[in-house]
Amino acid sequence: MSNRAKRKLDHIEHALSTGQTRDSGFDDIRFIHQSLPNANVKDVSLTSKIGGLEISSPIFINAMTGGGGSSTEAINRQLAEVAANCQLPMAVGSQMSAIKDENEIPSYRTVREMNEKGVIFANIGSEANVDQSKRCIEMIEANALQIHLNVIQELVMPEGDREFEGALNRIEKIVENVDVPVIVKEVGFGMSKEAALKLNDVGVQAIDVGGFGGTNFSKIENERRLLPYSFFNDWGIPTAVSIAEVREATHDVSIISSGGLQSASDIAKSIALGANGAGMAGRVLSWLQNDGIDDTIESINRLKEELTMVMTALGASSIMELQQVPIIIKGNTKEWLDERNVDTKLYANRSSME
Repeated sequence: MSNRAKRKLDHIEHALSTGQTRDSGFDDIRFIHQSLPNANVKDVSLTSKIGGLEISSPIFINAMTGGGGSSTEAINRQLAEVAANCQLPMAVGSQMSAIKDENEIPSYRTVREMNEKGVIFANIGSEANVDQSKRCIEMIEANALQIHLNVIQELVMPEGDREFEGALNRIEKIVENVDVPVIVKEVGFGMSKEAALKLNDVGVQAIDVGGFGGTNFSKIENERRLLPYSFFNDWGIPTAVSIAEVREATHDVSIISSGGLQSASDIAKSIALGANGAGMAGRVLSWLQNDGIDDTIESINRLKEELTMVMTALGASSIMELQQVPIIIKGNTKEWLDERNVDTKLYANRSSME
């Protein structure tokens, strides 16, 4: 097994062992109760759009793995089976392994084989060029391309990259030369409004905030270091904060919430903050490993049912209406947004029924 393949398996093991925290900021968000919601459960639609792609619900299975030989191939096949059954989009993990070693292609290709008609996102790092990006898309007949930003992970990774110059220019070239929407994704440290504005300016169609509070790749990589960079373990922008920052910066891009989403309530709060979609990775992986495929499918279907109930209670019959319901932002999330000149009173005094 190659060092890269072994690292992929280490990531899975450490992701399950380190778990998730409640540091994503969603506990600081409260909905305003609507005593007269004027809505029916049967009329609620979960349909949403990400980067122009219509999806049957805002929930999708976010990038996790691939490139670890038969072990990650089996995980991806199971995830794709869940995605197909629940009609969810799914993103694969970074395909650079397969670009460098064709023997790893099956660990990604299995996703399309299992889910022939599904919405699938390819995935590559910001070090990639246009040709490599196109190969990733072709490899799995992808409907969109995720470009991940993982500076902190690379810095903590003993064998990681140390040069990050020119990433924005490379992303711009990829946007201009591929035929599918481009999603730029953080991997657990959040996206600031400054970064979002730059990405919007080069034509990126969607931003996955990948906020702090979910799977912590600093902790995962520190498990592999003899001398840990522990100062990076609490580094990052909480997910709830990051969604609000990105929405403040631009209204042109679709926003994907990811990073510590654990419930239908977290998903609903993400959308109320401005997200169009909600990616779950660690939670789904934990269900799959602990409970199996059938129970994972049941858990996801329950999530969709619970999201429908939350939307009904709020009088929101669509994702667009949920994006306009009033919410109260308190605690550390409010303090952060106040310091960043994001007006939280605008969230508190709007109405989806105006």
